[in-house]
Amino acid sequence: MASNHSNPPDTQLDINALKGDIPLVGLTGGIGSGKTAVSDLLGQLGAGIIDTDLIAHQITAPGGSAIPLISERFGSEYLDSHGALDRPKMRTLVFGNAQARQTLEQITHPLIKQETAKQAFTLAKSGAPYLVFVVPLLVESRTWVDLLDFVVVVDCPEETQIERVMHRNNMARSDVENILKAQASRKERLDNANAVIQNQGSLEELRREVQDLHEKLLKIKISSPGSS
Repeated sequence: MASNHSNPPDTQLDINALKGDIPLVGLTGGIGSGKTAVSDLLGQLGAGIIDTDLIAHQITAPGGSAIPLISERFGSEYLDSHGALDRPKMRTLVFGNAQARQTLEQITHPLIKQETAKQAFTLAKSGAPYLVFVVPLLVESRTWVDLLDFVVVVDCPEETQIERVMHRNNMARSDVENILKAQASRKERLDNANAVIQNQGSLEELRREVQDLHEKLLKIKISSPGSS
C-alpha cells in the first residue's frame, strides 16, 4: 500500500499527515529487551522500520548534525577522539543533571523528529504495508501514544535485561539499574500494549512470535486523522 501523500520539504514533514493513510505501529521495550531483534524480523517481512535510537546514534556520530551544537553547548570534552558524542561521559552527566539532560534533548529531539518523519514518508511511498517506529521511551511520551494505531511491547524479565546489557555494552550492573529506573516500569509498558512479544526464548521462538504479530498488523484498522 503506497501513501497518497507527496513528500513536502524536509522541514515541513509531519508524521501526523500519514495518519489514516497507512497503519502506524509503535515498538518499544526496556533496554535489553530485544527491540532491534524484533524490528529486524519485521523488516524482513516487509514492514517499514524507522528506528529512532539508530537515528539518535547517526546524528551524534562523527560529522552528525547534532555534533556542532553538542560541542558548542557542552564543550569538546564531550566528544570522543573520533569526533562522535562520548556517550558514556554524557550519560553520566545527564543522569545527575536535569538541566544538562534538557539541553541535550533540545538539541537532539528536533533533529531526530525531522529524520524520523523523512524516513516515514519515504517508506510510506515505497509500498510498505505498515510503518513501525522503534521508540525506547514511547510510553513516556503521550505524543507518540496518541499518534499510533497500535503499540507493541517487547518484554522479558528485568534480570534478563540487566544481564544482556551488562554483556552487550560492558556496563556495570549499577549503571544498567540506573537506566532502568529512568525508564517506564515494565507494568507501565505492558499496560499500554496492544500486543506483547515475549523475548526470553530461542531465536526460532521469537521468529514465530514475530510472524504471528506481522499477520495481526496486516489486519489492524487505522485511525482517521484527528482521532487518538
